[in-house]
Amino acid sequence: MSLKFLQISDTHNRHRQLANLPAADVIVHCGDFTENGTEEEVLDFLNWFIELPYAHKIFVTGNHDLCLWDAESIEDLPENVHFLQDKGCEIEGVRFFGIAYNHSERLIPNDVDVLVTHEPPTMILDESNNTHWGNLPLRNRVQEIKPHYHLFGHAHDCYGTQKLNSIVFSNGATFDDTFTICHSPKLFIYNRQT
Repeated sequence: MSLKFLQISDTHNRHRQLANLPAADVIVHCGDFTENGTEEEVLDFLNWFIELPYAHKIFVTGNHDLCLWDAESIEDLPENVHFLQDKGCEIEGVRFFGIAYNHSERLIPNDVDVLVTHEPPTMILDESNNTHWGNLPLRNRVQEIKPHYHLFGHAHDCYGTQKLNSIVFSNGATFDDTFTICHSPKLFIYNRQT
């Protein structure tokens, strides 16, 4: 049994430019779906995201998504749209968990298959404009719990995938610093234990 999930991140109000997204069971957005963090921008993103043809949709907040930083939930989201603000969900036996931008890594439970954050872990796909944007406590916690996947964005120039200590780390930043689509969404296939 396998679960296909698609990762995007850092679309900064340009989500409608993403066309012909690949088929998957789950789409995951790793934050920074807005530019100025206004309610109007969030509503535009949610209207687009909800209409996407995926059975499940997951998203977390990024540093630009200001109006949702302290939100615990969003009213009237369809059941298949999961706002993982310091919480998790299980989809076909795969345990996803997301933390909000700049929230504590201590909130991450031990039994996570796919961790979704905006920030990267320190020194793993975290360099942009000659600066490392990673979070050291997050890296330490990820190394402790060892999820199968850690999905993030934030460092636009460090799009890519790296496997370290059996964990697949993926920076899915879709747009570069000039807000040009320069990276394809990432498609993963998680083979579940039966």
